[in-house]
Amino acid sequence: MLHFLYSLVFRIALPFVLLRLWWGGRGNEEARIGWQQRVGFVPRSEQPVIWVHAVSVGETIAAAPLVKALLQRIPDTPILMTAMTQTGLARARAMFGDQVRYAYSPYDTPGAVRRFLARVNPCALVIMETELWPNMITLSHDRDVPMFLINARLSERSAQGYERVSSLVTPLLNSITWIAAQADDDASRFLRIGAQAETVSVTGSIKFDVDISASLRDAARALRARFGVERPVWIAASTHRGEDEQILLAHRKVLAKHPDGLLVIVPRHPERFETVAKLVVDQGFSLSRRSLDPSSVQTQVYLGDTMGELLMLYGAADIAFVGGSLIERGGHNPLEPAAWGMPVLSGPHVFNFETIYGGLRAREGVYITPGSDDLANHLHDLIVDREAANRAGTNALAVVEANRGALERVVDGIVGRV
Repeated sequence: MLHFLYSLVFRIALPFVLLRLWWGGRGNEEARIGWQQRVGFVPRSEQPVIWVHAVSVGETIAAAPLVKALLQRIPDTPILMTAMTQTGLARARAMFGDQVRYAYSPYDTPGAVRRFLARVNPCALVIMETELWPNMITLSHDRDVPMFLINARLSERSAQGYERVSSLVTPLLNSITWIAAQADDDASRFLRIGAQAETVSVTGSIKFDVDISASLRDAARALRARFGVERPVWIAASTHRGEDEQILLAHRKVLAKHPDGLLVIVPRHPERFETVAKLVVDQGFSLSRRSLDPSSVQTQVYLGDTMGELLMLYGAADIAFVGGSLIERGGHNPLEPAAWGMPVLSGPHVFNFETIYGGLRAREGVYITPGSDDLANHLHDLIVDREAANRAGTNALAVVEANRGALERVVDGIVGRV
């Protein structure tokens, strides 16, 4: 009954959603293609594909090492990456170019999902993290498509919410071939809300399998040389509205003690690039933008306004602050800066990555900064005390190294079940 009501509500809302998409995307070819794909009208595939579904940027980035590994292990099977957002697809294209196919995820109505499945003909569906779309899962199961919930995480808050609609959620979990949970707590919660024990494994997080290639290290080294090797450089990555002001306030305090300091700020979403650039200038900082002047060094703030370069930008800094954490967004992935062996700072709101942050805290590989004052103080201390900075970076890297291996286990689990 709940599934029927869910589909009914989605169907009723769909015309209004499509009208909004059309109105906002008038004259935009990408928007026109997007709304067609969202109702299932995607190019037909001549052979079965592995469908990798992510919601937005974070899940798309998390899927990257898995997609790379699948391309190597089963190169003759096409991979289709989908996302709900234009930003997610743009990030995927920046990472993979023409190695994989792309489409917007269908809206979760029976008609849209049926059309999508009929056209792409998936031989497997890989869902990143915890996206339980009832029609996507049910109709894929009806077509005997193996389904994998990868890097699966489930917070206590989410588990309690799912328990309230267990009659809808339990059949979905029982349709999934394999749930690869990040940690024991995640696995226990999936079992609690109805998953079968034989379908749940604890594999760890594939986010620990960060690959920093030699070419990426060279690019980061070259950018740092243009910044100036001796000046203190810190990066605030994946920032959200409500955080930028606090970050700039912290940077002003850093500049008071370290006048040659440089902040590299990278907003989470591209549509905020212009807003953040204006904010920086309005607050009296000198600004350079990577998209316009990638070699500029005479600046106080450097805006990372390109796609797919965050991992490289981390490598050009000394200290990293990971955003989405000074506000109640839940934080973002701290493992990329940790893999560079650099000190990691974060705000207090990290519930989306509680297991990973727990591991970093246990090894003293992260500093939690509730606000701009604490952030500025930690930055100053780490700039002055190189030994402490090196120790914190080494601790963070040790957490990454100790937890590698999930990717191989996940790939083996998928390939062995397809």
